[in-house]
Amino acid sequence: MHAAGGAAAVLIFFDIDATLITTSRSGVQAMEDAGRELFAPAFSVDGVEFAGRLDPLILVDLLRANGVEPTAAAVARFRDGYRRRLSHRLEDRSKCRALPGVMDLLGALRQGHTNSPARPHLALLTGNFADTGSAKLRACGIEPDWFSVRVWGDDSPHPVPCRDHLPGVGLERYAALTGRHLAGAEAVVIGDTPHDVACARAHGCRSLAVGTGSFSVEELRRAGADWAVPDLSDTRAVLEWLVGGGSGGSAQRR
Repeated sequence: MHAAGGAAAVLIFFDIDATLITTSRSGVQAMEDAGRELFAPAFSVDGVEFAGRLDPLILVDLLRANGVEPTAAAVARFRDGYRRRLSHRLEDRSKCRALPGVMDLLGALRQGHTNSPARPHLALLTGNFADTGSAKLRACGIEPDWFSVRVWGDDSPHPVPCRDHLPGVGLERYAALTGRHLAGAEAVVIGDTPHDVACARAHGCRSLAVGTGSFSVEELRRAGADWAVPDLSDTRAVLEWLVGGGSGGSAQRR
């Protein structure tokens, strides 16, 4: 059965790491660098989940896993050290690139080369902090300002943050920007993990999952993605699914 396209997307949320870009795990390595500099030479990222999660939660988990009390001061020091260490690692541009099809897709959406009468708004929805996420994007040739709505990993309005909170923040920011309140079905979340799929479903948004991270296309289908593809290289099919209400080519729906 072909993947259902549904209504044309008015707002398209993109995850960053392993969806738009790869920095060859520079972020993970920079967190380990910062931990070893600030807390202990044996500080390790082993055993902590990264894919699809929020950076504020990852920092706390890393501190706990390495025997450091995650006080506000310790987290703030860690975040600052991470930012500094990431900046250094991103100087090696050979490790930074946009993933297949990303630049063509973003270019087509930004220039209005779609079948939709109205150009959709591009948005970021990511677990990254604003400063480090922006640095990663720029290292790969993507400007954060291309996205009119940006939702970062520390933007949850709740004391215990969760990725499921973020699409709601993005919909509110879109409404503040345009004066129009969208139904969830008018937005799409594009990401590479089951966390991206789950946060879309939590708000009635469609999800397009890409197998460019640590999860296979089949795993993403099983997680409930409306459509799952190996990557974003088939620009025409992806555009058709996003804004043309098409079937998404030959991909199967679960």
